[in-house]
Amino acid sequence: MRRPVRYAASVILVWPICVLAQAPAVGETNRSAAAKGTEAGASAAYQAAAKAGAPALRVFLTDFPKGADLHVHLSGAVYAETLIRDAAEDGGCVDPEALSLAKPPCTGSLVPAKNLSGNISRQTQLLYDKLIDALSIRSFVPSAGWSRHDQFFLVFDRTGGLKDHTGEWVDEVASRAAAQNQQYLELMVTPPFAHAAAIAHQIGWNPQLAQADPVAFAQFRHQLLDQGLRDEVAAGRETARAAETQRKQLEHCGTPQVAPACRVEVRYIWQVLRDLAPEEVFAQALLGFETAKASMEAGDDTWVGINFVRPEDDFVSMRDYTLQMKMVGYLHSVYPAVHISLHAGELTMGLVPPEGLRFHVRQAVELGHAERIGHGVDVMYEDDAAGLLKELAEKHVMVEINLSSNAGILGVEGAQHPFPMYRASHVPLALSTDDEGVSRIDLTHEYVRAALDYHLSYADLKQLARTGMEHDFLPGASLWARPDDFAVPVEACKGQALGEKASAACQAFLNGSEKAAAQWELERRFRAFEAKF
Repeated sequence: MRRPVRYAASVILVWPICVLAQAPAVGETNRSAAAKGTEAGASAAYQAAAKAGAPALRVFLTDFPKGADLHVHLSGAVYAETLIRDAAEDGGCVDPEALSLAKPPCTGSLVPAKNLSGNISRQTQLLYDKLIDALSIRSFVPSAGWSRHDQFFLVFDRTGGLKDHTGEWVDEVASRAAAQNQQYLELMVTPPFAHAAAIAHQIGWNPQLAQADPVAFAQFRHQLLDQGLRDEVAAGRETARAAETQRKQLEHCGTPQVAPACRVEVRYIWQVLRDLAPEEVFAQALLGFETAKASMEAGDDTWVGINFVRPEDDFVSMRDYTLQMKMVGYLHSVYPAVHISLHAGELTMGLVPPEGLRFHVRQAVELGHAERIGHGVDVMYEDDAAGLLKELAEKHVMVEINLSSNAGILGVEGAQHPFPMYRASHVPLALSTDDEGVSRIDLTHEYVRAALDYHLSYADLKQLARTGMEHDFLPGASLWARPDDFAVPVEACKGQALGEKASAACQAFLNGSEKAAAQWELERRFRAFEAKF
């Protein structure tokens, strides 16, 4: 039976707006008859909606084809209401003092989570409201010694009492994506790694490893593998397989009752927790590379890459940052086919000393071989920022832009955000949500915010959506002849109406590339969307 998915309404703020380019004044619709059903017609409708304000623009952009969301932490993408419901189904408890979810038995001051469902009293409603606030940044007001950054990251410590609900959570996130005309998700997940960590601690760390000596890294890798690190590869692969199986059951895939969410394609990114001991970080990363490699070799491509997560400003994260990038660089040399996206530059002035802002994005690219950068907020504080922007553009390293997350965690928004600098430097960009459940947003909200904060055109939004699909980690060649140039398709598909019926040669090319096929589908969705206007 499909679980009901209940979404809280997104908070749509009217961001400061400069007057956008006016739509052509032709009749009451501001559109000529010739523009109907074309990109020009959609552009005119977009400009009119932007002029009317955020609510009208949200209506327009809800059905706008957004392609991919490439920066999503699954545990942070689920709304608090779902977490409370899951706790009730688990027979779990609520700690009314810590405002967290706890494991049974519900003794002492612990309240059964099932009490927060059905017909509840006003007193219980107040506890429910407080718990929603504690499991998100809803209603949060910073106070002395407690920032939005602190509140945001504490959310994940407050859900430790839950059982595994991965498949249900994937269904929720995919259902929300389908409702916004998204077609692809890459979800960051942390599978089991306790065995790998135990082996790493048993072997221990040595000074040569601390010097990032490649020979020492190789020796440590072999020790970990020889002592059974690969034993957890199967568990990691099963995490994704089981989630996909349950999700597809909930969405009635392959039946006449199929849900729209079933058409949202999902892949998984292995999360490495960066704030742990160095030997444990290396073991986690190695396990992630091994799991992605095994997934690719098996042909299921469920696990497509790795990422380092947890607060970048934590003590260990800052102390070991360069060492960790060298770890990733070494593992990349052993597993070159495994994709790498790295959180880098989720920092700002005041959060860490100025010295800590000078190198994270560059090292993620140059030492860690990152193909995508998550956040990149501190890029203008880095040494030779102009040179770094040029390098990102020339190497086609995409930056995953998380506007609401950056505003909520770092207090960086509007003119303080480097989004315009990235665009001016032709760095590939795509919008993403980061932790939409914690932030109480969705991807449409991010498109509305970007459009109004930075006065984007309709063509700009199409560029962002296409860039996301260009830089996803699906296997195969791109639909486009040149990287990040969406004017000319590959030779096999030239001269055709993209997204419509393909020629035999073009179809053969699409059949051989999951990436190109997904890009073709995005073009089809653009055509269908624009035909409405």
